[in-house]
Amino acid sequence: MLLKDKVAIITGGAKGIGRGMALKFAEEGCTVAIADIAIKEAEEAVDEIKKKGGNGIAIKCDVTSGQQVGDAVDKVVKKYGKIDILVNNAGAIAAHVPIEDLTEESWDKVLALNLKSDFLFCKYVVPHMKKKKYGKIINLSSIGAVQPPAHEIHYNTAKAGVIGFTTDLANALAPLNINVNCILPGPIRTSFYDHNIGSMTEEDKDKFFTRLGKKVPMQRVGTPEDMAGAALFLASELSAYITGQALYVAGGLPLLPPAPPPSSLAK
Repeated sequence: MLLKDKVAIITGGAKGIGRGMALKFAEEGCTVAIADIAIKEAEEAVDEIKKKGGNGIAIKCDVTSGQQVGDAVDKVVKKYGKIDILVNNAGAIAAHVPIEDLTEESWDKVLALNLKSDFLFCKYVVPHMKKKKYGKIINLSSIGAVQPPAHEIHYNTAKAGVIGFTTDLANALAPLNINVNCILPGPIRTSFYDHNIGSMTEEDKDKFFTRLGKKVPMQRVGTPEDMAGAALFLASELSAYITGQALYVAGGLPLLPPAPPPSSLAK
């Protein structure tokens, strides 16, 4: 097992990418604390982990609140004695709004959820890692940070900030044997897209993701399992000599998808 006897906090681990990571980490022997505002779904994820023989805990937490983040970290340390791995996965997109119509409130909310939350968890977790001189921190950025697929300037700005945050923190913590990396997901089939397809039938959702996949060099959208595999690599000792990196898990993006064969052009 790659994460035997390790303890991890995964923010936003109640569903989607975070849940996929939580399940994968638990399969590899890790005790997983899921910190999420959606406590019902977080508890369901932990129940699934325990049914498969793993161990974990669900903690209700507003990841943009310093008080709640500090309390969540204290709870994990008191229960398990340490934190080996931190995955800053919590985040969400907002409606597409031209910059002239974007409110200051919406800007602040999106930046807080997608960037400030990373700062808060690192602020409270890093001191525990420093004591042990060991730690793995994985921050979730987005392909939108480097190749925006749409004009979502608050979200894309926040995710670009995650890359800078990762680089700075990795440099500061490298002498202490604490690895800090970030992942840039491409399109992944999760409820992340529900803001514009949530009312569709399952058949129409399938068609949406098939069309979306055609924009990817590998000709498909990703899955939570794809993301979990990358996160497992960065959380394990397989990546012991890797820090400060931005790993694209995006089916080949930002490469351009392959051109259609000449025969199809005539159709």
